[in-house]
Amino acid sequence: MNLSKNDVLIILPLSILVILGMIMVASSSMYVADDIASDPFYFAKRQIIFVSVGLITMTIFLLLPSNLLFKTDWIFMLISILLLIALFIPDVGTSVNGSIRWIRLGSINIQPSEICKFSLILYISGYSVRRMSEIDSLRSFLKPLALLFVISILIMGQPDLGSTAIVSLLVVGILFYAGISFSQLGLLILLIALLGYVAITDSEYRLARVLAFRDPFATEVVLNAGYQLSNSLISIGQGGWLGVGLGNSFQKSFFLPEAHTDFIFAILVEELGIIGGLILILLFVVLFLGLISIMHESFLKARFFQGYVVFGIFMLTAIQMLFNIAVNIGLLPTKGLTLPFISYGGTSIIIMFSLMGIVLRINNENKSI
Repeated sequence: MNLSKNDVLIILPLSILVILGMIMVASSSMYVADDIASDPFYFAKRQIIFVSVGLITMTIFLLLPSNLLFKTDWIFMLISILLLIALFIPDVGTSVNGSIRWIRLGSINIQPSEICKFSLILYISGYSVRRMSEIDSLRSFLKPLALLFVISILIMGQPDLGSTAIVSLLVVGILFYAGISFSQLGLLILLIALLGYVAITDSEYRLARVLAFRDPFATEVVLNAGYQLSNSLISIGQGGWLGVGLGNSFQKSFFLPEAHTDFIFAILVEELGIIGGLILILLFVVLFLGLISIMHESFLKARFFQGYVVFGIFMLTAIQMLFNIAVNIGLLPTKGLTLPFISYGGTSIIIMFSLMGIVLRINNENKSI
């Protein structure tokens, strides 16, 4: 198979990001893994399994015609909603740190909100094509708004404000790109802002995190809501330009919570330096260029569903990358969002691999038209 420029722009940065992610998961999780499982490479071994499963799902979606996804997008959406509802069934949803976000299947935890992101991209893209001639009408606008409301309620009930924000931005972004009016866009943004305000002010814990974000080193917050952010900033500060060396992070030794998941970027910068962090961002930029190029080609060939899907995948990857890094460096309040392809996590990395498989399939189809 001949690789095109777009193939290289996707496969090359993706491969480097995944390898770098496995190395950083191994490095950042050694102490906590040894403490939890008496095996310093416990999380690293599991991450290798997740990546292997992800490669399998990527291959499956690479072989599936994208038009089949268009015809079955509602099935993916229905399954996602049922999984979100299942979280609230006793003995089905698993509570971790006070949040019910996972369904346990043996030794594997499935996170329905991650699957929902995948399904929303397909469904809203398909809906935008089916309603293309009337996407800016009130009736066509209210249907995805009602869907977003239901999903937001289910995800906020876990509770998971970060994922709620992601799915909201995905729906708004795709619908706006598909042609909803500026007034409808303004209404959506206003509703999302109001829901966000209510969600933050209604929870003492969330409000404390927002207040801690303003000054994480303040005496009254540094050991409470500001603990993660203050240790993340310390970690980045210790790294300097060149880092302390791979495996030599001090903060990962029980000072920085979630060092191998939400705050893995801080450990990466501590060990590989600001230069390492900038290289990571550059890899994402190259990946984004590939996604934008494939999206553009899809629209040029009047393959609107495919174009919207790639746009949604671009939005999801970019938003999660930006949000995660912004939280790590103190530009946003602390939220539990993974860094795509880098952070430890089963469902998230499998979903991201699946989406990349769809992207490569769409690119291959574009080449044959």
